[in-house]
This record gives sequence, structure tokens and C-alpha cells, in this order.
Amino acid sequence: MKDTGYMEIALDEARAAAGRGEVPVGAVLVDGATGEILARAGNRTEATADPTAHAEMLVIREAAANAAVPRLAGCDLYVTLEPCAMCAAAISFARIRRLYYGAEDPKGGGVDHGPRFFGQPTCHHRPEVYGGIAESEAAELLRDFFRERR
Repeated sequence: MKDTGYMEIALDEARAAAGRGEVPVGAVLVDGATGEILARAGNRTEATADPTAHAEMLVIREAAANAAVPRLAGCDLYVTLEPCAMCAAAISFARIRRLYYGAEDPKGGGVDHGPRFFGQPTCHHRPEVYGGIAESEAAELLRDFFRERR
């Protein structure tokens, strides 16, 4: 499956999150060697009353628990929005191989904006980062979601 195919699945998860009243962010974690989808999720912070229940955190937790390993080396993460600093730290700790994200997040992003987590000297693992995958669709989902709430 091409990168855009995995991002389309992440967008489906984001749409489902929006349908539940969650901020529409979706993520898919893939085994980089086989292309197997290990986990997929959308944000669940409202449903779980858990501020850490971001889509990225959910897929990392699920895949690590299923494999009974603390690190996911060789895995690729597709997420519809630039990860925040918390999620960037989890991506680093999990040793994710590659990060693909859709829309930039100049206000809350932690990868190419804000703290730029992977560029810090204390960051022990830096994934390859590819932004702008299906960016317009991801950004539109977010704009529409917040426009409806204002």
C-alpha cells in the first residue's frame, strides 16, 4: 500500500473521531517491513476523560501491548496532524522508524513547530519525518470541526 493509502485510513479514523465529538485526528501504525497495519485509532480524549488519549498514543500503546515489547523499531506512523510534544516524545521512546503526518500544527505541534522535539540534544531517537501527506484533507477536517463549534 502506498503512503497515501495508509494516510487515507488515518483520515477515516479522524472522521470517525469527529463523529464522536473528538478533535479529528487519526493515526495508523504500520510494520515497515511487511506493510501490516498493527493499530489504528482516532482521538479519544473526551470519551475516556484522558488528556493523553491522542490517536498517536493509542496506536503506540496498542501495538506495543499486542507485541509485548516496549519499542516498535521498524514501524512507521501515519497521523493526520503534526504530533504535539507529548506524542513526539512517545514516538521517540517507542523508536518509531518513520513519521508521516498530514497537516502542520503551528500552534500545538512539537515536531516542525513549537519545541521541535526531535531536534533537541536530549532526544535519543529521531525518526525520519515526512510532513504534508494529504495535508489539505487533514486541515479541512480540522477547520470544519472547529468552525462547527464556534
